Amino acid sequence: MITIKKYPNRRLYDTSTSQYVNLDYVRQLVMSSTEFEIVSSKDGSNLTKTVLLQIISESETNESQSLLTDALLKQLIRFYDSEMQVFVRQYLEQSMTRFLDQQESMQGMMKNLVDSSPMGIFGKMMEQNASMWQKKDDDK
Repeated sequence: MITIKKYPNRRLYDTSTSQYVNLDYVRQLVMSSTEFEIVSSKDGSNLTKTVLLQIISESETNESQSLLTDALLKQLIRFYDSEMQVFVRQYLEQSMTRFLDQQESMQGMMKNLVDSSPMGIFGKMMEQNASMWQKKDDDK
């Protein structure tokens, strides 16, 4: 688990690499599924959610990257402080987990399909031939 300290001047410091980092670095940690937490340098309170929301907020300002529509955001806001808040949180988390699992499954199926297609088989034969020729050249 990587610990990143956030200082009052808004700077982020990765304690595992002993260097200052930025939001893009945190985004890369998320993309690589690296476990981390962001804590306040003052009192050690967990600030991970705040920084992640900042990353989402910056991404949402770019229309080409936006995932959250105005309608969806309004619907989410309506669930805060309601009896359904806990259920909505669990539903969203489970839905995203299932979606990602299905996406990985589909990617695996597509890879198998491409690998077993005539073009995929032909490509493998070409790679094998190229490596045989390279080996023969290396033996000379």
